[in-house]
This record gives sequence, C-alpha cells and structure tokens, in this order.
Amino acid sequence: MKYKDYYAILGVQRGASADEIKKAYRKAAQKHHPDVSKEAGAEEKFKEVAEAYQTLKDPEKRAAYDQLGTGFREGEEFRPPPDWGERFHFRQGNGEAFSFDDLDLGDLFESLRGGARQAGRQRPIPGQDYEATIHLTLDEAHRGTEIDLAFEKPVKVRIPKGAADGQRLRLRGQGGKGINGGRDGDLYLNIVLHPHSLFRTSGHDLYLDLPLAPWEAALGATVEVPTLDGRVALKIPPDTAAGRKLRLARKGLAKPGGGEGDLYAVVQIVNPTVLGTRERSLFEELAKASRFDPRAHFAAEKTHGD
Repeated sequence: MKYKDYYAILGVQRGASADEIKKAYRKAAQKHHPDVSKEAGAEEKFKEVAEAYQTLKDPEKRAAYDQLGTGFREGEEFRPPPDWGERFHFRQGNGEAFSFDDLDLGDLFESLRGGARQAGRQRPIPGQDYEATIHLTLDEAHRGTEIDLAFEKPVKVRIPKGAADGQRLRLRGQGGKGINGGRDGDLYLNIVLHPHSLFRTSGHDLYLDLPLAPWEAALGATVEVPTLDGRVALKIPPDTAAGRKLRLARKGLAKPGGGEGDLYAVVQIVNPTVLGTRERSLFEELAKASRFDPRAHFAAEKTHGD
C-alpha cells in the first residue's frame, strides 16, 4: 500500500480544524477541476483532492488516518500498525479480519462504512497525540514561561521552570479530541534551548568562560561574575591556573523538583593588548626576576635532533 499525505494534498497542517479543511478543499477542488484547469494531470489531482477530503472531513476516518503514524513519504510503500485494523473495526464482508494486501489507501478508508462505522460509534477512539518543538531562552527555562500553540484549537501551555535542553514534556489531555467518549490525546513538547552569549549548558549546570588578568590569577582577587539571577562576587584563589573550574553552587538552571544546578566559571587568562610605559617596565622587571618556565615540560620529551 502506498502512503498518501492527505493533509499535504489539501495544503493544511495536521492540526487543522474541520472548517479549515473544508475551505482548503473548496479552493483546491476549484483550482484542479477538469472543467476549469488546463494543466496536465488536473483530473487526477482533482480526484486526489476529493479522496483526501472524503477521509479528513469524517471524524472517525480522520482519527483512523491520524493513527497510521507520520514520517512516511508520499508514494512510499507502508503497512498500518499491527493492531490498527482491529482498533478501528475494519472487517471483510464475511466477518474475517481486514486484509491490507493489494489495497489502495483511498479504498481502505472507503471501507470504513456500514458495519465498520456502526461499530466505530460503539467503541471509543482516542484523540490524536500532538508533538511540537519549543525553543526557549535560558531565562525562560530557568523561571518557566507560557506559550501559545495552535492545533485543532488554540492551546496555552505552561512550561514549568527547570526545563532542560533535549527534554520531552508530556501534557496529558492537550492533544486531539477523542471520539465516542475516547480519551483526549496528549501533547508532547520537545525542548530546545537557544544558545546564550555567555553560558553553556550541561543538563542543569552552566559553564561560563571567566577572563582574568595575569596578576588576578597569580595574586588572587575578588571579581564579579554574571548569573541568571544577577551578578555575584567570586573569590579567585592565588596561583589560579588557566582552565581551572571554579564552582558556584546552586547558581545554574532551576531544577523541576526544586533547587538549581551549579555554575562553573572556567578560568581564561587574558594578557593586555596595549601596554603603557610603566606597565611594560613592570613586565620587563618581572621577566628578569621570575624563574617560572611555562615550557619546562618540553625538557622531558626527546626530539629527533637529540
């Protein structure tokens, strides 16, 4: 059986309302009607549009179609899920289980009539599950936020504080409406955090590159660093090396169950790019007095010339 994307054929989204589907059908049918259109293949396109509308205008047929799944390409060979025919009471005229062999998708949904339709009214059909990707700033993830989504109906969704990058949230009953008393579907939200100009995330921990002047790293200092809740003072121990991670406990992203992750300030030693006369003189004096050799480890390695 070859897959047909009825929503794409009508040019609507999967969450389109019944009214939107009807309007899209009328527009597409008028465009491709053989008596109006002179384009090659207009009659075949008109039949596709009619077939798509016949399925999607009927709540029971649309629910069955939506449960086929997504991710198939137009014209791709596929088979419905194993229990799909049983769930929607597709039966042969002789009462045997429905066979999907050598059947066109349009013929398949045409068979959801008569006894199958009557049985369908007696059996609850769950609503369609919806899925959306939500892009949040670090501040929104840290404090929580509300967003507006549109499927069959507008939905205002509260994102609780503590959402993490890559997390999948499930909101029960926020999907499509059930049929015949069936439960409403669920809404799944895939969380993606926008890159931040200062912070990097790892779960609920944050990482921040912390530039220090050479004398701050060598002598120690107290510097201000930004956090999601404002600037805080951080004490730099003497003899701090580049790459050292200084931990600020509970200054990371909020966690769903309470508390926060940690913030790690990663030391980057930055040399001044412009030196005044006095500064240059002090550096020259330091160079003469210091016994520090940043390349001492080279001596332990033998080279080809040795």
